Amino acid sequence: MSGHVVDWNGGRHTLTRVDGVQGLGRLKGGWADRAHASLLLALESDEAKIRVAALEVLPTVAEQRSDELFDWLSVLLDDDDVRVRKAASLCLEQAAPTFPSGVDSSLAQELRSTIPARSEPAWRGLKALTETWPEVVCDHIDELLLLDDPRLRRKASKLLRNVVQRAGAMGWDLISWALNDADDEVRRNASQTLSSLSKKEPRIAIMLTERAILDSDAKVRNNALRAIRSMDTDDSRARNLIMNGTRHSNVEVRRSCIEMLPMLLVEDKLRIVATELLQSETNAELKKMLTEMTYDASIEGTEAEKNAFLAPALPVPALEREVAHAQGKAVGLENPPADIPLLDDSSQNERLDS
Repeated sequence: MSGHVVDWNGGRHTLTRVDGVQGLGRLKGGWADRAHASLLLALESDEAKIRVAALEVLPTVAEQRSDELFDWLSVLLDDDDVRVRKAASLCLEQAAPTFPSGVDSSLAQELRSTIPARSEPAWRGLKALTETWPEVVCDHIDELLLLDDPRLRRKASKLLRNVVQRAGAMGWDLISWALNDADDEVRRNASQTLSSLSKKEPRIAIMLTERAILDSDAKVRNNALRAIRSMDTDDSRARNLIMNGTRHSNVEVRRSCIEMLPMLLVEDKLRIVATELLQSETNAELKKMLTEMTYDASIEGTEAEKNAFLAPALPVPALEREVAHAQGKAVGLENPPADIPLLDDSSQNERLDS
């Protein structure tokens, strides 16, 4: 029988076995066991299109009952038919975030595949898994970072950004391990997590940044500098990290740390530190920057700049000002009041009489 004819929505439709298999995902509750049994039969079908349809609904049926389903997924990843293999890879990608233990070995195998059509869905599944089970992702990253293939280590290290906020100590250990990797790109990927880590675990971030700031790769050092800028400068270890950076052998590291000095130090202390750094600094631009920091306007400035540092005089009360004016005295820097003759002045009276 080629199919089952049904009348639906004003039309006649022919439903095939493929349609029936695809509908298994809709069976819930008391029908779940029958859906599971039917799916197992579909997974071992001789027809490739039936196996493909079964793989498409496998993650949905597995939510009700998963016995043996992921064993079949593992088998069909190596199916003779390319359509089935492709469907199995997509099924693995979809199932990974929800069933990490069920697909663990299959996922590990596919991540290492040299065939992009197989490895790329696995990597997408692993990335999606960071949202649900970050500690499981850490286990996979841990294994991948131990491999000799730098391509796999690079891809694994990129996922560190996705787990750094939620993986806890496991994530920190992986970042530390990746910062020691022989491959520059792996270390760069690891160093990109430091800014984010500094917001959640500042003390751990400082420890890792102290290592990254000494890295031979410029991009790793730049990522470390960005992390330093995001740190709390009131932390004594962060302050020491910045102060030590002002004497770093790399000019860009020195520049960034010197630029942060005004945020760390009060003016008097800043001038002292800048003066000390000038004695060893060789870069002309940085020497100019440090020289500007040593400038004290209250001593070396113009008259107007010096006056700006003088405290303003206290205002003279109105009553005292009035008394002073009545006595012909000047108040502050103002001119003395003009002499105003009194009404009982005898000379004034004589002029009036005449």
